[in-house]
Amino acid sequence: MTTENTSLENQSLFGKLQSINIVNQIIIAIVFGIVIALISPEIAKSFAMLGSLFVSALKAVAPILVLVLVASSIANQKPNSDAKLKPIVGLYLVGTISAALVAVVLSFAFPVQLTLDLVGANANPPQGLGEVLSTLAFKIVDNPFNAVVTGNFIGILAWGLGLGFALKKGSESTKVMVHDFAEAISSIVRLVIRFAPLGIMGLVANTVATTGFDTLGEFSHLVLVLLGSMLIIALIVNPLIVYLIMRKNPYPLVLTCLKESGITAFFTRSSAANIPVNMALCEKLDLHEDTYSVSIPLGATINMAGAAITITVLTLATANTLNIEVDFATALLLSVIASVSACGASGVAGGSLLLIPLACGLFGINTDIAMQVVAIGFIIGVIQDSAETALNSSTDVVFTAAASHHITKNLD
Repeated sequence: MTTENTSLENQSLFGKLQSINIVNQIIIAIVFGIVIALISPEIAKSFAMLGSLFVSALKAVAPILVLVLVASSIANQKPNSDAKLKPIVGLYLVGTISAALVAVVLSFAFPVQLTLDLVGANANPPQGLGEVLSTLAFKIVDNPFNAVVTGNFIGILAWGLGLGFALKKGSESTKVMVHDFAEAISSIVRLVIRFAPLGIMGLVANTVATTGFDTLGEFSHLVLVLLGSMLIIALIVNPLIVYLIMRKNPYPLVLTCLKESGITAFFTRSSAANIPVNMALCEKLDLHEDTYSVSIPLGATINMAGAAITITVLTLATANTLNIEVDFATALLLSVIASVSACGASGVAGGSLLLIPLACGLFGINTDIAMQVVAIGFIIGVIQDSAETALNSSTDVVFTAAASHHITKNLD
């Protein structure tokens, strides 16, 4: 009888845990991770495997998820629905350029000085805008299998779109089969997401145990300018854009996206890995699946407001440190370059940092110095890259929801 009661109590406890909202589970996991790290850093570091497994699982399913979802969405698209993506892409571009402009303004208002005495990081950044565009072109025509294996999301998108448009001419049974395959992959993704609290607990515990709370002290000014720019975009510029489209209070939507997409993206530090989370949020918001199944993977590749901010702020900080005078017009040109470069930034942690030398080249700053700035970027990446990814990923859903509302309103 006692064993049966214990079993029933365990089942009841498990049921209560399952009934807790996934976001609340993540918040609880964050608290546990911090507590473990404070009590025993060595034990906390051993939890790093949980975080690595979770992120690896997301990254494993994300490429194939993007491929099949995009192909299925295009193949099963209703006539005259291609226009649904145009306003979303437009919002992505406006948001990214606005972010770079905000970064320019804050960099001028609160100039940053860096200590450039770090050992240069080993990397092969692009040497010019032409090289970035050339690289993007070759990514588009990449072998589909290689694109999936290497996480080349630009190539994956290209093949997904190509297959989707080709399959639009196929039979109905073929379209149903592609749709069912996409649903099967989605079910696997939902299973992975259920383990998010454990994974994030591992990520938080390892991060706090490894870096502590005062690691960013030396670069606090730089971090504040970066975070200030991102907060302005997230809480002022994005809501303003949404209001101009929806003509109603934008903050319920914006705050929901920051809570349910931004939090997970902050800790996984990967726009690509956060695609499944954004898909689930779009479904919860009752958006059109044939729109968000394309716009969300697309946003993870080209909607890079946070990356544009990082590239702009760090480049202007470098110029300021070297006493290079930058007029506002040149800084605006930098913002455009940063926006274009950000669209090519990889959807993985730290992807925007290797594009800093590209922007530094505008001011004649050599690669050796620029790579020292990249090294600083990796040091502050615990906060910078996490906040950047949270902004990028949550904005994908914000703009998709706003554009979907506008499309629905026009149809009505």
